[in-house]
Parts: sequence; structure tokens; C-alpha cells
Amino acid sequence: MQRTQSETLTFSFASFSPKTEFIFTSEHRSLMASGINQTVIQPAIDGDENNSLFQRAIQRAFSLEKQKGVNNPIIIGSIPFDVSQPSCLYVPTAFEFIDKHAFQHATPNISLTPPAVEVLSSMSVPNEHTFKSAVAQAVEKFQSTSLEKAVLSRVLNLELDGNISPEYVLRRLMAQNPTGYHFSIPQADGSILLGASPELLIRKQGQQLSSNPLAGSAKRQQIEADELRVSQALLASKKDRYEHRLVIDEIQRLLDPYCVELHVPNDPSLINTPAMWHLSTKISGTLKSPSTSALQLACLLHPTPAVCGFPFDLSRRAINELESFERGMFSGMVGWCDAEGNGEWAVTIRCGKVLNNTVSLFAGAGIVDASCPQSEWAETEAKLGTMLNAFGLKSKESA
Repeated sequence: MQRTQSETLTFSFASFSPKTEFIFTSEHRSLMASGINQTVIQPAIDGDENNSLFQRAIQRAFSLEKQKGVNNPIIIGSIPFDVSQPSCLYVPTAFEFIDKHAFQHATPNISLTPPAVEVLSSMSVPNEHTFKSAVAQAVEKFQSTSLEKAVLSRVLNLELDGNISPEYVLRRLMAQNPTGYHFSIPQADGSILLGASPELLIRKQGQQLSSNPLAGSAKRQQIEADELRVSQALLASKKDRYEHRLVIDEIQRLLDPYCVELHVPNDPSLINTPAMWHLSTKISGTLKSPSTSALQLACLLHPTPAVCGFPFDLSRRAINELESFERGMFSGMVGWCDAEGNGEWAVTIRCGKVLNNTVSLFAGAGIVDASCPQSEWAETEAKLGTMLNAFGLKSKESA
């Protein structure tokens, strides 16, 4: 591990110990870090601009680490859906890039057998009736405004009869979703943000970039014939392809000025997780300037229409009006960036927060003109299955 020698700076979240661990894994490059030298809580407003307060805070943090003798320091953490809220980023005391598969198959001192957990209380915010009503209201807006898509979400708050280990949940997530972007990031309130996102916001290495937006979903089926029917129906769905195209076109519009070449397939393909089928488009390109960082590009794209809607201002306004809770880190971004600008950021979906015996799980659905309230509620139920299964629980859709 790469370690700094100087005394650590005062950091904002005094409850964290020097042994605090951060994990981010992907098929490309995985990272484990520990300890905290610095935190960056500056909101990521205008985070794509070199001279923004956010980027200046990042560069100041890197500069301090280089003065301590760290050749290429990193920053790791999460940025919320609403970039006007505080970021949750850390310059760790020690870090190393690890082999994801070796890490997955390492034998931890924990069992992957689901514990005998009892749910003492369970509350969805909003509840089913309110969520469906919000979907209907969003559809009405498509008739009277220029809004084309709005992503509406919900949080499932659980109280368990005992504490549950975040490490246990992460190990379960890695076992059941081996190709996902796994993360474990401590938060300001003492909770741990955990997840297995299927969606790559941006990866940057040298001058090469990749993005893999997802939009358009269907629940996996247990019978092979049903799997084929559902997946092919998703691939042919006008409603889902329209929703997907809104996302791709916007990402292409934003990335084009930064690239000497950008490859965007004409049609989406299918990818799956254990719980869901998704429409997927793998975008790749070459940057004009290698100095443009992964974090700048992530801030340029965030939030995409996949988690917010289109156009941005109208969809953001609809979310503020129709959602009854603060998303926090859900549908934000999570990942890392080094001082050379290389890094990887995933969209913070299929995730939850753990604090002692309380758990908050999140799911959302993209609403377009052809959306049906019942179908959108069912989609959120299916998406919650990823995290519920990791806790050894079941969603209503999988029960």
C-alpha cells in the first residue's frame, strides 16, 4: 500500500477511525483504501470546470498529498444526486489497486449464509398509492409541458432485530452480482453506503474514455422461455427504446466537444443482472486533452437522463415536486480519481445505507409518456430485489 508520512489534516467526520476502509471494484480496475488524510465536502457544482470551487478543492487536496511525497494521490467517495449538497470524498492514508477476482474469492472471516434476520418494521417512502399517483402526475406533465422523461424513486426503510455487518452485505453483493461495480463508502452520518451498480457513468485512462448508460428495464424470469420472451420484448419495446435514446443522445451531446472521436452504437444491446434486464449502450472515445480528468467528465454527465430525466431543468423540477424524500447519495455517483486524471465513476444505483440495525434501500424508474403506474411500481420492487437478497430478505416481486 502507498502511505503518506506527514501528520493527517483535521477532517470533517470526526466519528471515523484511521482504519476506515473504502472499496470500489470493477472489471477494469479495483481499489481498496483505508484511513483518512483529508475530506472534500465541497459541493460538486460546476464540477466539470477547472476553476470551479469544487475542482480547486480537489486540486488543493492533491497538492497537499504531493507535498508529503505521494507521487499520484487518489480521491475516493461519493457525490450526491443533488450536487448543491455536500460531497463525501476522501484522500485516504493508504491505498492499493487490487485484483477484483482475487478479492471476491478471498476467504473472509464471515459466512455468506443469510442470517436469521427479522424485520421489525418496514416503510416505503412514498407508499405504493402515492408513488403511482406521482407517476400519473408525471405522465400528465408530458401532455402540457416539454418534459419528455422524469425518473421517480422511492426509499424502503427497514428496522432489523439486530445489527448487520456491512462487510457481510458487500460480500453477498459480490457473490450474487459478480460483474457489478461494488462499493462500500462511509458517510457523514456514520452509515455505510453499499451497492452493486450495473451502470458505468465514466471511465478514463489516459486519453481513452468509456461510458455504459442503462435505461429501459425488465424483471428477470425463472423459466428460460419466459426469459427469452421478456428480454426480446424489452429490446423491441418502443417505450423503452425511446427512454434509452433520450439518455444516449444527451451523453453524446455532452461528450462530443471533449473528444476527437466518439463511438456511439446506433442500437442498444441487452445486459442483465441477477434481478433485471437492461437496455445498454457501450460508448467509447478519445479525448482531445489527456488533462481532462475522470472526475470532470463525471461531473459533466451527472445526473444523466437515466436517473433524472429530460430535459434536465424540467425533470429536476418534476422530481422536486413529486418525490417526498431527499435522495442523498442515491442516483449520485461513486468512484475514484487520481491526480493524473484517471479514474472510474459508477451511477449510485442498486444501493443502500446501513447504520447499526437500520437499513435504507433505494430504487427508481424512468417515466415517459407510455408509462403505466402499476408497471413502474413493479419495476422498483424488482430493482429492490438486488439489495434485499444481499440482506437475506425477499422483495414482494420475488416472494
